[in-house]
Amino acid sequence: MTLAELVERSAARLEQAGVAYGHGTTCAYDEAAWLVQWQLGLPLDELATGGDARVDAAGCAAAEALVERRIATRLPAAYLTGEAWLHGVPFFIDARAIVPRSLIAEPLVDGRLDAWLGEPPTRVLDLCTGNGSLAVLAALAWPDAQVVGTDLSAEALEVAARNVARHGLGQRIDLRRGSGLAAVAGEHFDLVLCNPPYVPAASMAALPPEFRAEPALALAGGSDGMDFVRGLLAGIANHLAPDGLLVLEIGHERAHFEAAFPGLEPVWLPCSAGDDAVLLLDHASLASGRPA
Repeated sequence: MTLAELVERSAARLEQAGVAYGHGTTCAYDEAAWLVQWQLGLPLDELATGGDARVDAAGCAAAEALVERRIATRLPAAYLTGEAWLHGVPFFIDARAIVPRSLIAEPLVDGRLDAWLGEPPTRVLDLCTGNGSLAVLAALAWPDAQVVGTDLSAEALEVAARNVARHGLGQRIDLRRGSGLAAVAGEHFDLVLCNPPYVPAASMAALPPEFRAEPALALAGGSDGMDFVRGLLAGIANHLAPDGLLVLEIGHERAHFEAAFPGLEPVWLPCSAGDDAVLLLDHASLASGRPA
């Protein structure tokens, strides 16, 4: 069997089983390509040029066993492989933290935040750092910046520490445990990145098993998804430099955000999930908006 045929067959199995995607892939074919090539020890772009290569019986059996495990457990593929990528940067991951996929990575990596910042930031806070992927991407984007990553979960911070070490950033990324802004009391930042728990209770109850396999602490945002965001916006102005910015991900919860904070007028940053999933607020608007 060729590599391409093995991927096609595996994709058909995933499609038939009705698994859910969204942890790095969006369809059965891409998920199958990831699992098969990872199991065979191939680069994840091998299929593009080497799809005609033959896979021996042992390789086919191993790849198909991994696909069957994906179906049986309904765990995200990243938890099965222990690795995920965000904008081409690899990260270690396991079930202690959510799979790297924050939409904030898009304006961070493509340089759009630089236009709003004016000068490169010297101090960056990644609030709710989870697996540490945004902290790592920020440190890579701004080589002179010191980055603080905070999270309430000690287990998530263990995953983040592995990723900081993996990318050799231990001297520039400080990981801390704390609830909300408590871990950075008295400190100020040029840029705060936050991908908080923002999934409303009704949506949490309807999540497919792949998403329920992730830590609920990192997803559940209360009845309207804004519980954490309320505390954040009430105090974040005290932690921003005069020209500082907050970049906040809220997914598909714009209506809930606007209902909770009618006095704020954020800038919405277009991304692959739409034009209202990531927002930007400056110090002045936060200080005067009097969020509820």
